[in-house]
Amino acid sequence: MKETDQDLPLIQHHELRAHKVWDLPVRLFHWLNVLCVLGLIVVGTFILQANNLGVSAEGKVTLKIIHAWIGYVFTFNLLWRLVHAFTGNRYARWSAIVPGGKAYVSRLREYTKGLLLGNAPAYKGHNPLGRIMVTIMYALLITQMTTGLVLAGTDLYFPPFGHEFAEWVTAAGEDHSLLQGLQPGVKEGLNPEAYAAMRRFRAPFIEIHEIVYYLLLGAIFLHIAAVVITEIKEKQGLVSAMLTGEKILDKPSED
Repeated sequence: MKETDQDLPLIQHHELRAHKVWDLPVRLFHWLNVLCVLGLIVVGTFILQANNLGVSAEGKVTLKIIHAWIGYVFTFNLLWRLVHAFTGNRYARWSAIVPGGKAYVSRLREYTKGLLLGNAPAYKGHNPLGRIMVTIMYALLITQMTTGLVLAGTDLYFPPFGHEFAEWVTAAGEDHSLLQGLQPGVKEGLNPEAYAAMRRFRAPFIEIHEIVYYLLLGAIFLHIAAVVITEIKEKQGLVSAMLTGEKILDKPSED
C-alpha cells in the first residue's frame, strides 16, 4: 500500500540564523584572560612546587617576578572588563551576567528541565545556568587579583602596595633612605619585628590565594565541560562565537 503525505511523520525544519552577540572588547578580554590565567597557573604551580623541584631562592624570586608581570596584564584586562560591563552591548552588561532579574528563577528551572530533556530554550547571551558559572568565575578572578596585588607588595615590593610594605619592613618612617637598595628576598637591613608583623599580615592573603588557585582550577574544568556539553546538545557554536562574535541559533531566543 502506497504511503500518502498524511502518513509521513511530520518533520520540523528550523532555519539557522546568526546573531551578533559578543562585541570585540568582550572577545579580546576572553582570550587574553585565557592566556593570562594559563600563564599564571603554570608559573604559580612552579612557585608552589619550588622546594620539591629544587629551585633556588633566587630562582623563586624570578618566578614570582614573572608571575607578577603576567598578573599585571591579567589585572588591567579584568578591570577593563568590569568597566565594560557598564558600557558594552546588552549581552556584555551586568544585567546579562549576574543571576537575577525578572522571572530568573522560572527561566532557570525551565532551562535546566529543557537541558535534561535535550530541548533547552535558546539564549543569545548567557543562559540562566551560564550566568551562575560566569558569576562564580568573576568572583574567583577578582579574589585572585586582589590577593595577588597584596602579595606582590609583600614579596617583591611591587605596586600598588609595595612602597607601603617596604616602609613597614624597614621601619623607615620619614627616613626613605632606608628603602634604597631594598631587594626582594633579601632580609639585610630589615627591621626584624616589623618584618615578622608584615609576614603575619601576609599569611591570610597567601592562604586565600592558594585556596582560590585550586577552586579556579575546578571552575575552569567545569566551565570547559559545560561548554562542551552545551555545544554537543545545542550546537550553537559557543567557541566560534568568541571568535566571530556571532552565535548560531535554530529557534527564537529567550533574550
